Amino acid sequence: MVFLGFIAFTDPLKETAGESMELLRRAGVRLKILTGDSEVLAAKVCDQLGFQVYHYRRGRRFDERTSSLRRTIEVESVNMIESSEIQNMNDDALARVVERTDVFSRVTPSQKNRIMNALKANGHVVGYLGDGINDTPSMKAADVSISVTNAVDVAKETADIILLENDLKIIADGVKEGRRTFGNTMKYILMAISSNFGNMFSAAGASLFLSFLPMLPLQILFNNLLYSFAQLALPADNVDLTYIQRPQRLRTSFVRNFMLMFGPISSIFDFATFFLMLYVFKAHEPLFQTAWFIESLFTQTLVIFVIRTRTVPFFRSKPNKYLLVNIFIVLAIALILPFTPVAEVFKFVPLPANFLFILVGFIVVYLGLVELMKKWFYHRFGNGDNKKRNSTLQST
Repeated sequence: MVFLGFIAFTDPLKETAGESMELLRRAGVRLKILTGDSEVLAAKVCDQLGFQVYHYRRGRRFDERTSSLRRTIEVESVNMIESSEIQNMNDDALARVVERTDVFSRVTPSQKNRIMNALKANGHVVGYLGDGINDTPSMKAADVSISVTNAVDVAKETADIILLENDLKIIADGVKEGRRTFGNTMKYILMAISSNFGNMFSAAGASLFLSFLPMLPLQILFNNLLYSFAQLALPADNVDLTYIQRPQRLRTSFVRNFMLMFGPISSIFDFATFFLMLYVFKAHEPLFQTAWFIESLFTQTLVIFVIRTRTVPFFRSKPNKYLLVNIFIVLAIALILPFTPVAEVFKFVPLPANFLFILVGFIVVYLGLVELMKKWFYHRFGNGDNKKRNSTLQST
């Protein structure tokens, strides 16, 4: 029993930890550290990551060089809080504290759950990164739970995502990839719902004064087939950097308003086509149907270049080359088909050359109107929800 000395252990930070936190911060993800370790150890880790820690209520801060506590003036911003202080808080008080606190020390698993539920009740989307048994309840409560390959089995079984590489920057890359995927999905939803609403509105209006179908069922199916083929490359499309840099949410009210605002614009040009066919070209049934088939396909396919970006003018945002090729192929097929023997299958007839020139004018004016509406629409409806709420990623 002779004293020989002390043995100290340390759990060094990953080299990419600080860089990963900065990348997530730039992406609009706010990190919060929930740990069972003491406040001094938590503050030392934060010092190593490169940011100052203030203690809740006590007005104390940790020296950057020694991590020792020293008295300072009372601070308004709240960064650290201890388990004992959380224990005495009711849910309303905790809901206010979690908004301005970044580090929670000596917290128990049940307190982690309280913190996470408070954040979710405040409207945040919460992710949780953990690797131990005590993290399992919090991982189940999170919107997205993340673990690593060397975590305990129960943590990996609970996790939604397991990092296969020993690099925290993957989380930031995953956030960006998720937003890119969400952005391309929203492009298709907005384009499809607005164009379909416009086509249904046009068809309903045409049925009031036409004695024949404005488009045959086979033609409608073929129109939808070509239209869908043109959008097959959307998952690989480029997404604006400004879109990826901010958290995004699916808002049904936004989709509904988009449909109601943009759908009727396409109907204006549908009705203009009806008028031209009936009163200028004196079109019979096949010519009328062919003209609307071409006009509706061209307008609803080309409008993706305007809808796919919030940038004004839209051509400053470059689409993916595969999307360009797909759209070019679809429009070429639609334009050539009425002049081929296959046209008889779909009851198509050749279109007058002067109508094709008018169609070019329709497309230019249509895209211009959509561009103007887009500028007003995003100014009116586009950013409200994202300014109010941020994504939150929790870590232990």
